[in-house]
Amino acid sequence: MTGNTGTVRLAVVTVVRDDLPGLLATRASLRAQTIAAYDWFVADGASTDGTARWLARHGNEAVWWRSSPDRGLYDAMNTALDAIAERSPSCGPSCSHVLFLNAGDRLADDRVLERLYPILTASPDTGLFYGDAVEELPGGRLVVKPARSHYRALLGMFTHHQAMVYRLAALSNVRFDLRHTLAADYAFTVTVLKQGDPAHRLPLPVCVFATGGRSQKDPARGRREQAIIRRELLGLGRSANATLWGLQWLALTLRQTIPWLYAKYRFSPNERSFLS
Repeated sequence: MTGNTGTVRLAVVTVVRDDLPGLLATRASLRAQTIAAYDWFVADGASTDGTARWLARHGNEAVWWRSSPDRGLYDAMNTALDAIAERSPSCGPSCSHVLFLNAGDRLADDRVLERLYPILTASPDTGLFYGDAVEELPGGRLVVKPARSHYRALLGMFTHHQAMVYRLAALSNVRFDLRHTLAADYAFTVTVLKQGDPAHRLPLPVCVFATGGRSQKDPARGRREQAIIRRELLGLGRSANATLWGLQWLALTLRQTIPWLYAKYRFSPNERSFLS
């Protein structure tokens, strides 16, 4: 199925380093979609595990790719955003929106884009769309993690970054702040919201997110970076920041020590309904 998507076209940005199996899983998820009105941009951080060789052999599957050293995940994302902005019209239809789907991340099912595109088309002035995320827990169990409202962005990321779709016109002057090694996506999203464009809650899970990433391995650093972002971008004072830091620590402790209680509070009981 190809479908009529009008002027909407999605740029999917995948950042990878030494994770060829993850890259192939993301590729398989994209290839399984019932509509193919997307362009794949792949930024590889000079992998040595065969990823660069695979890209060289299959480069025609991405409209743009590069394999070279970078300063980390967010630097690679900035490079891909620049590549999208500089893309020549002669290379095909220009992209209108961007989704960051890193190596190992997958779309929630094969109809995500089919359901997403009419919503994007109907809301041309919306700067940010966001939906639920599916978390893959140890052992392979899948659970839906509902998005919070973007009005609660003060508390932190209200859904996974991979469940957010940004209108490219809203990103002309927005890039990831490389001072933040774990929370630059939070600063990026807050900056987009501060511009005043509408944000739209999607009625669907967008991605399958594999747990165990960098932010989960060093949560204290992530909380510190978020505190800086809240102070600089949202004007939050020291005492309010300390309160939010404590609440975040409490939520993490609850997840680690009483996982069933955290799951009851944070995960949808209809954990596999999105696959039906």
